[in-house]
Amino acid sequence: MLEIVSAGAMASIQDLGRPGLRRLGVPRAGALQPDWLRLANALLGNAEDAPAIEFFAGGLSVRALESPLRLALAGPFAAAVVAAGSRRRLESWRSVTLAPGEVLRCGMPVAGRVGYVALAGIRVARQFGSASTYARAGLGGLDGKLLAPGARIPATACRGGGESGLRPPPAAGDRSPIRVLLGPQDDYFDEPSIAAFLSSPYRILPAADRMGMRLQGALLRHRPERGVEITSDATVPGSIQVPAQGQPLVLLADGQTAGGYPKIATVISADLPRLAVMAPGEVVRFAAVSVTAAEAAARAREAALRALIDGIGPCTALAGLVDLQAIYTANLVSGVVDAAGDE
Repeated sequence: MLEIVSAGAMASIQDLGRPGLRRLGVPRAGALQPDWLRLANALLGNAEDAPAIEFFAGGLSVRALESPLRLALAGPFAAAVVAAGSRRRLESWRSVTLAPGEVLRCGMPVAGRVGYVALAGIRVARQFGSASTYARAGLGGLDGKLLAPGARIPATACRGGGESGLRPPPAAGDRSPIRVLLGPQDDYFDEPSIAAFLSSPYRILPAADRMGMRLQGALLRHRPERGVEITSDATVPGSIQVPAQGQPLVLLADGQTAGGYPKIATVISADLPRLAVMAPGEVVRFAAVSVTAAEAAARAREAALRALIDGIGPCTALAGLVDLQAIYTANLVSGVVDAAGDE
């Protein structure tokens, strides 16, 4: 068992979601950053679509109970393994073995807002083909709920095996424009609004969760003859809706399956994970691309992920054993020698 000591904000069990059920009103759900979930599972030798813990903005702490457990960390954050009288610092993008009673504490992401902890041999029931938590409908995860202190996740006891890491880890903090396909209702907006949408910065507001994120920036005006609403039609993760007040709203993994606001654009699949994990206060810009370019970007993203997985290798004997933060903050200088005159 893995016990949740502290869950932080919105921690949940996610996998790659429930594709193909939107026609029934069931959102896909699944990891906001599926590439990181796949990398965490690859570090353990799990199937890439195995469930893992997704957590927001730090605050997740977990404890191994009864038997050693193997975990893997994915995302731009640091962690620490804490036991009685000891503490060792870990970087992410690696696997680690927790002895019974040891606690893994995950720090704040240094970029974005999300991290992942995968678990070897995790055993969670699936609903509609997925273990992803969709809390609004009580689907997946542990009883369809967000993780809370005291929750226990069944897993397989570790039977040996070394710890693995990525060589090199993924780059963090890409601030290139988020690519979009215009439409399907871009004709509801006048030309100055389309130009402003593609040239102005937008700030992510605190109203950002797994369902969507609100943006603040240049106002987008609806054409008077079109109006500010449409007959409700299908939405997908990445749909950018514009309500009457003129500020965009991006739907994410838990977003509803239909809506009545005009959609000025849709974020391409290659860039949606990067946008989905950006933190409130960060600034985003958009750039329109063609369907052909979007398809090429999707293939390039998958190729880059495969290269990272192929680069997984054993951690060195020293990795994880030296607490660099402790060294940086310690006074390691006992004196000063002036050697300018010694030749």
